[in-house]
Amino acid sequence: MNFFLFYQPSQRLSGSIVQSDETLAQIAQHRPVAFAELYRRHLKAVYRYHLSRVGNIHDAQDLTAQTFLAAQEAIASFRGRGKFVTWLMGIASHKAADYFRRQRVNLPLDTATEIEDDAIGPEAFAEQQLSLEQVAQALRQLTADRAEAIALQIFSGLSIAEVGQVMGKSEAAVKMLVYRALKDLRKHLETTDE
Repeated sequence: MNFFLFYQPSQRLSGSIVQSDETLAQIAQHRPVAFAELYRRHLKAVYRYHLSRVGNIHDAQDLTAQTFLAAQEAIASFRGRGKFVTWLMGIASHKAADYFRRQRVNLPLDTATEIEDDAIGPEAFAEQQLSLEQVAQALRQLTADRAEAIALQIFSGLSIAEVGQVMGKSEAAVKMLVYRALKDLRKHLETTDE
């Protein structure tokens, strides 16, 4: 097939063409080099998701690599009916579930605080790190569904609708999971502050 049949710019910014994720995924089915841009766009979100779930850098890096390898191998199955990020995070969720089936242990989430954000200063980062350590500790107290919903929404930045698609739940069910998870987290954080 001709590359230009699939190449449709979504918008122009500063003279450069920016493709939507869905368009790039369609192009990547015939031109694997297009997958590199999808990787660049979603690497941080997938890595943060895995790091928040497994709690250590090495396993998070390994699961992130597995996620993108599986996505690249299965890119032909992406039909563009939904968002690419939802499809990708579904793969990430399955990789995390496989990991936990193999491990059968709960790992600490303390290393999730090691994610640096260049946009904030060292003082703000230190303050943020302290509160993240408390939240990571509290996350270990949540049920699996509540922890998954929070990880997908907060660490990966998915919307409620996207979390619902990944988890196979309605938006109402995800809202309830997130609401209850936040309530549980607040309760746990209040008891640790006392």
